[in-house]
Parts: sequence; structure tokens; C-alpha cells
Amino acid sequence: MQIKKFDSINVVPFIDIMLVLLVIVLTTATFVAKGIIPVDLPNAKTATKQNNKKNLTITIKENGDILFDKVKVLKKDIIIELSKHDIEIPVHINCDKDAKFDLFVSVLDSLEEKEFKNLGIITKKN
Repeated sequence: MQIKKFDSINVVPFIDIMLVLLVIVLTTATFVAKGIIPVDLPNAKTATKQNNKKNLTITIKENGDILFDKVKVLKKDIIIELSKHDIEIPVHINCDKDAKFDLFVSVLDSLEEKEFKNLGIITKKN
């Protein structure tokens, strides 16, 4: 019986695994670099692309957290936080579609009380 000698190694499976790992790393790095707060936005047929001017972004998460530009704010402190901003600044509201509606209304009432007029509700386009 003769022993067969291997002169080379099949690296195709190794390359396949490395490509899959590369895709996973690049995808994960994209989300980390953007620093996006995960919110499941509702859909709208008339959604338009958001421009990147200076604005105030208010995020209402499904669990009831309210964030002003990534800083968590208590419901009772919304008015105080709004007082720190100029009323002419555009306000974008990101509200999770499964968040309680009363939180959304509370934020809108606070914005109306402080006389903010340049409001936008962020949605996903269908």
C-alpha cells in the first residue's frame, strides 16, 4: 500500500469563511460608526429625505425613553430641556411605531407650549 503525498492545501473553504467574517465585521462597523439609536420608524408614502442641517432630534423609544440628541430626558424635564434651544431650530421627532401615543402627544404639547413651529416627524418611506 502506497501513501499519497499532499503537495498543496485546498484554501477555498478558508477563503469562503474569511469573506463571510469580513462582511459581518464591515456591517457591524457601519452601525457602530453612525451611532444610530435603534428606533423602528413607521412607514409613510410621502416621506422625504432628511437634510443634515443643525437641528434638534427628539427620539421616543418603544420602552418609553425620551432622548434629546442622544441624551436621555425624563418626561417631566422636557420643558426644561426645550428651554435650552432656540425656537427657530428645526425639530425632528423620531417616534417608535410601538411607543405609547401619550408620550408623543406630551412631546408635541411641550413643543407647542414653548412655541416651536419648525417640526418634522421622521418616518421610513414605503
